[in-house]
Amino acid sequence: MTRAEVEIGILTSLSKIDATQWDACACPEAANGGRPLDPFTTHRFLSALEESGSVGPGTGWRPRHLTARIGGELIACAPMYAKTHSRGEYIFDHAWAHACERAGGRYYPKFQIAVPFTPATGRRFLVKPGFEEVGLPALLRGAVQLTADHGLSSLHVTFCTGAEAEQGARFGLMHRISQQFHWENRGYDSFDAFLAELSSRKRKSLRKERARANAFGGEIRLYRGDDLRPEHWDAFWRFYQDTGARKWGRPYLTRAFFDLAQANLRDDIALFLAERDGRAVAGALNFIGREALFGRYWGCIEHHPFLHFELCYYRAIELAIALGLKRVEAGAQGEHKLARGYLPVRTHSLHWIADPGFAEAVARYLEAEAEAVGEEIELLTDFGPFRKVNVEEQP
Repeated sequence: MTRAEVEIGILTSLSKIDATQWDACACPEAANGGRPLDPFTTHRFLSALEESGSVGPGTGWRPRHLTARIGGELIACAPMYAKTHSRGEYIFDHAWAHACERAGGRYYPKFQIAVPFTPATGRRFLVKPGFEEVGLPALLRGAVQLTADHGLSSLHVTFCTGAEAEQGARFGLMHRISQQFHWENRGYDSFDAFLAELSSRKRKSLRKERARANAFGGEIRLYRGDDLRPEHWDAFWRFYQDTGARKWGRPYLTRAFFDLAQANLRDDIALFLAERDGRAVAGALNFIGREALFGRYWGCIEHHPFLHFELCYYRAIELAIALGLKRVEAGAQGEHKLARGYLPVRTHSLHWIADPGFAEAVARYLEAEAEAVGEEIELLTDFGPFRKVNVEEQP
């Protein structure tokens, strides 16, 4: 196929494309009713962001979704946004923006290929099976060309896969390496089997934390699928507002998003609620993928020691084991996760900057940053809670 056969376009709303067409590129593995690798690039999730007003006018996230077609058939797509700030991305470029503007440039708006407010690794260049060789290069070329044609400062692709990062780097985009903390399922059949691989001191510490957390005076319940009710979202909205106000200044998601989650996303969701005296006092929201459990939001209206760790980390591990999932991705940042069995892993992003001088300076920074991240991952892994090789301990 030649380049001329591929037509690149932009959608200003997912309502302009049928869900089956988008999902044939986003999650072909779910065509027969199975789970997508992750739910975040599905039509139903991205549409919920738009329909709820969580993205769109006034949010700094204007949908500009990229499409690639051959003869009218959608062969590839990418969730893309015109950004007027850098909030809700979790791959931080605020320093780049400040440097650009101090030098007299204009950093915003920029194009961002990403899932808004979601620091979870997944495919960003969504290609229909059979079109791999032409689809991804067409999206890369199209995204860069559109950024240049619109006179924007830059293009960013955040939390892409390692394979996408390699292909993007070969195409000429800058590859940035960051880190998160993930829990890996090493074939455990129970939480105790996981604990048995920890050092004696860490194992005792986790058991004490869990005991104190579960002594908060109530019960922790898991709600999934049709067990989820509107009143659960009423409770979780209170938690989410409190966390959002403290961390970001204002919550990213609107209340309407959770109504749409109840209607269209409940089969993708696992919601843990800590309930005491007839009401929920804390909660943790997770999304379920084919291979991973994605921890997304936590909040509370009462403080109880270690309840955060219990809901967000330990219950997530138990659920991942029960569902046979390979890992738990517990979101961005948080070295406190290390002591609880979540080890550092590399995450990837791609960047294209229009100004050659600015791009060269950023490239030098990314090279030094990648080396520092690699050293930190090696150091943190060595300080993880797992038993060291050749150290004999009784579980």
